[in-house]
Amino acid sequence: MSSVKSLKTISFMLIILLPAMLLSNGPRVTVDVSKPGVKISPTMYGIFFEDINFGADGGIYAELVKNRSFEFDRPLQGWRIVKNGGAAGDVLILRDATRPRNPRYARIRVDQPGEGFALANDGFRGIGISEGAGYRFAIEAKKVEGKISALRVQLVNEEGQTLAEGRVESFSGDWKTYQCEMKASATAAKAKMNVWVEGAGTLDIDMVSLFPNDTWKGRKNGLRADIVQLLADMKPGFLRFPGGCIVEGFDLSQRYQWKNTIGPLNQRVSNISRWNFEFRHRLTPDYFQSYGLGYFEFFLLAEDLRAEPMPIITCGMACQFNTGELVPMEQLDPYIQDALDLIEFANGAADSKWGKIRAEMGHPAPFNMKMLGVGNEQWGPQYVERYIAFSRAIKAKYPDMQLIAATGSDGTIFPNGEAEIEYLWTQWRKLNPEIVDEHFYRAPEWFLENVNWYDNYERKGPKLFVGEYGAQSVGVASPDNRNNWKCALYEAAFMMGFERNADLVTMSAYAPLFAHEDAWQWRPDLIWFDNLKAYGSANYYVQKLFSLNAGTHLLTATVAGVPNLDDKKKGLHISTTFDENAGEVIVKAINATDGILETSIDLRGAKEVGEAAKVIVLASGSLSDENSLAEPTKISPQESVVKIGRDEFTHALQPYSLTILRVPVK
Repeated sequence: MSSVKSLKTISFMLIILLPAMLLSNGPRVTVDVSKPGVKISPTMYGIFFEDINFGADGGIYAELVKNRSFEFDRPLQGWRIVKNGGAAGDVLILRDATRPRNPRYARIRVDQPGEGFALANDGFRGIGISEGAGYRFAIEAKKVEGKISALRVQLVNEEGQTLAEGRVESFSGDWKTYQCEMKASATAAKAKMNVWVEGAGTLDIDMVSLFPNDTWKGRKNGLRADIVQLLADMKPGFLRFPGGCIVEGFDLSQRYQWKNTIGPLNQRVSNISRWNFEFRHRLTPDYFQSYGLGYFEFFLLAEDLRAEPMPIITCGMACQFNTGELVPMEQLDPYIQDALDLIEFANGAADSKWGKIRAEMGHPAPFNMKMLGVGNEQWGPQYVERYIAFSRAIKAKYPDMQLIAATGSDGTIFPNGEAEIEYLWTQWRKLNPEIVDEHFYRAPEWFLENVNWYDNYERKGPKLFVGEYGAQSVGVASPDNRNNWKCALYEAAFMMGFERNADLVTMSAYAPLFAHEDAWQWRPDLIWFDNLKAYGSANYYVQKLFSLNAGTHLLTATVAGVPNLDDKKKGLHISTTFDENAGEVIVKAINATDGILETSIDLRGAKEVGEAAKVIVLASGSLSDENSLAEPTKISPQESVVKIGRDEFTHALQPYSLTILRVPVK
């Protein structure tokens, strides 16, 4: 009996002593609260948009009709002709010379109506229809001859059941736009749209469109609200657009020309996406850019998000992973003029040439653009000489415009690798652009092992923009890559290096941003969606938490005790900042081990510490876990409040976790 009693006493003593033992033996973090350091740039964490993975058409741009203006290289791609019960007729594709920017249109000729003649559209891997939601159908039409009395619009599910119907009629002999409203009786992720012709005769049609009424901010021809909300929730510091490799194009004829993306929708010039044919493992012959989401809409989105707009323009070089086609230097002036005109479009007075177009599109006030990227992932002396030409012209007219220069792509995956990057850096040290853009697509272990990547960079000269990065779980551009917790957690450790080097690194963005579950070309990606739903990956929540908890000033922190980081950096990682607006110390901690770390934290120099602190934890039991449409928040932040009340306290860090502590201090 006495032995049992002694064991119980020893066990009780161990329970009482355990916190003190862990406090003395576990990791010890000392934060110097008395001396806030360099300012954290408000643009430290932003978003990068590129039209890849059906990111625009079929994604954030809410248009539900694919190839609405018959401008694909196969004009009826996405469309099917339906003839029921003796119906006879045809659909021809013609060109209108008076509309050179959008010349093609469809001529419907119905000889015999039979039991139904229709054009059917499959949408973007189907059309997402939600029960009770309203939809607006619009079409440009012109009567040619005969007695076609109306077009009956029908939305049907995969079983052919009708979900919604509408009707447009009374066609004239001139091009006019006709509209009708519909309300869905049921939900379908892969619906189709049938446009039935009533009567016989000939009718010309163009710009066939179907939009949900529920768009971002209720704008007609607008953006998909659920996807934009995920962006807004991140509170990004900037929006980089429109790419990415699509800026350069496979060749110069396919480059992104911003002037083709503005003005009325029926006057925008469509373009093929380079992702249409880039990857043999994911050929996507129906991938084109309608430019319904164009430069005006990008600027408007940046304004909505309260993010700095950051356009990237072509510098007269096609993608060097493809043709690498060059504009001769003596023919570069039109490209430079496009850059100057873009600045005027964004910032010019409403009575200037390009500012007037912006005003006519509905935004008389300037967008106040401050940054402009010259080229995307270019390298070599040809890029440098073109950058110099752009810089001279832009700075002569707009001396305050901050220019962004590239360092090619990741040194591990493009020709001559690191040597090319080193060459460019020698040039940028001389030419001194305001910002230099670096990209990293590497294994997750690389991100963890290189948390100190920027510690020894030269401090004089350009600031750093980590413009694209993303851990590749299998290999660069592998179709088997996953958005797993290992990638997200190790990226978070790398991001702590941005904050610790905030005097140098002023901007960063994960890439790519979007991916359609049924139409992607590249993975991993930050946000995934199908035709009805969208969700954030584990990587998304890392980006969101860093953005919402960046703080305003860097604080110095030292870490002592066990576990020491091994050669793979699998241990404890810390970043500490101060938020002068909230009056809080922000401690970000990553436990990259498989055990709990009881960590003591000393807020040295704090005159007064709040009684309670907010704790945000992002964690998962397995590094292979990931979010999905079925489990969209499997890995998502969990918030709680813990008592503090003193400048020294202990907090348990979960295995494989990102923990954020927000502690009120004076």
